[in-house]
Amino acid sequence: MTGTPAVATASVAGTSRAVLAAVGKGLLNAAITVGIVLAAWQALIMSGKISPYVAKGPLDVWRFLFVTDPDARATAGERRELLFDLAAVSLKDAAIGFVVGMAIAIVLAVLFTLSKTVEAGVMPLALLLRSIPLVSIAPVIILLTGRGTTASVAVIGSIVVLFPALASVLFGLSRANRESLDLVRVYGGGNLAALLKVAIPGALPSLFAAARVSVPGAVTGALLAEWLSTGKGVGGQIVKFNAAAQFDNLWASVAIITLVTLLLYNLVQLAETVVLARMGMSQSQL
Repeated sequence: MTGTPAVATASVAGTSRAVLAAVGKGLLNAAITVGIVLAAWQALIMSGKISPYVAKGPLDVWRFLFVTDPDARATAGERRELLFDLAAVSLKDAAIGFVVGMAIAIVLAVLFTLSKTVEAGVMPLALLLRSIPLVSIAPVIILLTGRGTTASVAVIGSIVVLFPALASVLFGLSRANRESLDLVRVYGGGNLAALLKVAIPGALPSLFAAARVSVPGAVTGALLAEWLSTGKGVGGQIVKFNAAAQFDNLWASVAIITLVTLLLYNLVQLAETVVLARMGMSQSQL
């Protein structure tokens, strides 16, 4: 009995080290990702294939957002306020698509796992929708939900999120430990009990992977919905910036929403690595 506290302490210390290592790795990955994006962006500008009047590099965007030109019509603070407000609208729209898409994906994955009849009836329709470009069916969605409505944003955003998330969650549920499932059934548990006690906890790596992949998908869906339906946010304003030759605003708005998307992606990845490390699981279980 005297060895039990020492074993518990060692276990806690090992878990803490694993969590710290996961956090450090996540922060390093985030820094590398941002560095690669900035380098690729600067290389595109330096290629000379785009006019300097149109193309704006990272330093140009930085000066536009944080340096006030005495001859400018707006201060750097006013420009930041305008673009951050646009980004906030886009992130709100992305959150709607993310939550709705992930919720539908999880519900469908559970139903498909519990009933092959439901899977046989719904999956062909899902594959059909997946094969049709979203831009081509967006007018129909907007006609049904109304132009500029939250419903149109939710439907368009959730479609972008749904299919990759559904595939990932289904894959995770299908890899549930068969011996554990049989043990639940031996003790009187049905398919639902086996799903809740074994399959879903074991599918956590796949659930996190679905959430991680869905972050940029949700932002893309939000920008598309804003462009085609609401006319708000970054997606709706980019077209106006381009038409008015406001290329500084255009590049800065794209840079802000891209940077925020990368940060959110890496935050989800960081949460994933921390949770899986504390549970003794790993991303290699995908």
